[in-house]
Amino acid sequence: MLRPAADGRRPLRGAAGPAPGHAGRHAMSSTPLAPPPTSRRRLPQPWLWQVQRLLSNYLPLLLMAFLAAGTWWLVKNTPLLDGPGDKPAPRHIPDYRMNNFEIQRIGADGKLQVQVAGDELRHYPDTDTVEIDNARVRAIAPNGSLAIAEAKRAVSNGDGSDLQLMGDVRLRRLPPGSGPDAPAELEVRGEFMQALANAEILRSHLPVTIRQGNSTLQTQNFEYRHLSGELRFTGRAQGRIDTRPGAR
Repeated sequence: MLRPAADGRRPLRGAAGPAPGHAGRHAMSSTPLAPPPTSRRRLPQPWLWQVQRLLSNYLPLLLMAFLAAGTWWLVKNTPLLDGPGDKPAPRHIPDYRMNNFEIQRIGADGKLQVQVAGDELRHYPDTDTVEIDNARVRAIAPNGSLAIAEAKRAVSNGDGSDLQLMGDVRLRRLPPGSGPDAPAELEVRGEFMQALANAEILRSHLPVTIRQGNSTLQTQNFEYRHLSGELRFTGRAQGRIDTRPGAR
């Protein structure tokens, strides 16, 4: 049952049913907000629509940051120092490193599009993967919106189609013309986040916290499908929806 709080915020608690593709998983239950057969968690639509809208704008920026930054191209096209001859079988040892690096991609108009930085970048030839310690990524949309992704560790496959962020993951979308320290329009935090470029999916199997304005949602997992605009989560969820006039 939803009851408005004295300060105009509305507490949100409940249980969500399993999303498609998660058969066999059991979610924690609490008092249902509506009688069966409704099984999927439903939020007040206006706020949920705002989150979906911001995510729909955010995900392309995030994918652009890692697919178009040039990191993978740089690693793959670095000249090899070894001469011709038989090469030994690859081992899980980096064949390329960059320390305290920063890579920028500049658009045809001379403006910064993407910036990728980190303490160390490593490429492993046996698995064709790239790892970045303390990864920091900034992507700027044509309208000036800024997307920032930060994590203790980032791992990507060779073509950048499967990116995983691990450890104190923080994703932020900032309004046009703002700096990196400005209040975020949307923030997603957790310990793990995966971006699948080909399917245009952003997801986590671990708990995440989503903040938009003064509203907060905490879920046991998270999946956003950009192609369909769907935001899904299963298990127990709770949050606060700010219903005061002027609240985002």
